Amino acid sequence: MNIILLSGGSGTRLWPLSNDIRSKQFIKIFKNDNNEYESMVQRVYRQIKSVDPQGTVTIATSREQLSLIKNQLGSDVGVSIEPCRRDTFPAIVLASAYLADVQGVNLDEPVVVCPVDPYVDDSYFAALSQLSQQAAKGEANLVLMGIEPTYPSKKYGYIIPTSAETTSLVSTFKEKPDVETAQKYIDQGALWNGGVFAYKLGYVLEKAHSMLDFDDYHDLFAQYVNLEKISFDYAVVEKEAKIQVQRYSGQWKDVGTWNTLTESMDETILGKGMMNEKCQNVHILNDTGLPILAMGLHDVVISVSPDGILVADKDDSGNIKPFVQKLEQRAMFAEKSWGSYRVLDVDDTSQTIKVELKAGKNMNYHNHKNRDEVWVVLSGQGRTLVDGMEQNIHPGDVVTMEAGCRHTVFADSELKMIEVQLGRGISVEDKEKFELE
Repeated sequence: MNIILLSGGSGTRLWPLSNDIRSKQFIKIFKNDNNEYESMVQRVYRQIKSVDPQGTVTIATSREQLSLIKNQLGSDVGVSIEPCRRDTFPAIVLASAYLADVQGVNLDEPVVVCPVDPYVDDSYFAALSQLSQQAAKGEANLVLMGIEPTYPSKKYGYIIPTSAETTSLVSTFKEKPDVETAQKYIDQGALWNGGVFAYKLGYVLEKAHSMLDFDDYHDLFAQYVNLEKISFDYAVVEKEAKIQVQRYSGQWKDVGTWNTLTESMDETILGKGMMNEKCQNVHILNDTGLPILAMGLHDVVISVSPDGILVADKDDSGNIKPFVQKLEQRAMFAEKSWGSYRVLDVDDTSQTIKVELKAGKNMNYHNHKNRDEVWVVLSGQGRTLVDGMEQNIHPGDVVTMEAGCRHTVFADSELKMIEVQLGRGISVEDKEKFELE
């Protein structure tokens, strides 16, 4: 099975745990069978591989999320990198071209596209396999998954099939309605449109070539920044006459808001927190070392991270996006391919960060034009490379690097350091990468 996982998101709906770097799908909030916390993307990827170990998984994502994906899934997962965000049609075309031209997938092979962040059980992935098999038959150019609605939701578009059979032709699509209209659609046998569909690889590439002037994956990648921002629904689905829908009635939940996310959590408290017996339907999610105490609250989510604090009524928590968009703040925590960092202190001429590197990993070899840096080793063993000179480091060691100096660090074991940045105009953009010598 060939699966394209769409990994987008701006990181606003689950603020402050999500931010511009760490979107909701990367927050480690669910427990797996080993009682370890995992993110949505880790959960979905694990579930796919448990159902189809030989399946080809390609994640369509932005450059900003690449390090996080490598951190959480390893370096073997396929990634189609968008040079910039251009909505779902360009993203799906680029990922399809990646499968054909880089991965060598046959144009007659079926491909399944789905979001990276649904909360589902294994029956969902069995349904994806059936969706792929149906697309392979070629009875329709697109095969959609239609999710049996459990209530009249105004969050989803609706698919109205021509019959009540498991696989049916599609009569029409309806945009996101109000609750009263949604109930009328359901009474007509409508299904939720969860953005899951399958097609033969050659179909989408043929459509793309008829709409875009490009030769192959590399040519498309080069001109990606100039492509029109348009969704796959508008560009393809609404204009396609031969569409089928397959019904799915298993577990499926969009955990895109604090309210729906907390409904799927196994625990009411993550991190350091307490609540008294008068609290009802309260969740605490604390990504700091500070203790949180809740008293006598009802239907509230409390979320705390280095980026900020949210205290919200659960029913109103889905409306935070316009408020978060007004905040002007750099991300205070991020996971990278080599580990993670957390900003501890910021002022006009300095910034202090706690850095953790995984064993066997290293940063890019790089320099900064506008700041000096100092590393203080807290724990672990490793090696630094500073302007071509290598030295071993141990707890208590201090390494100083002036502006313009090329440097990196290798972790021989898990390595923790304090990084102090000194200078005016400190910025994440002030970084030039070099090949290791």
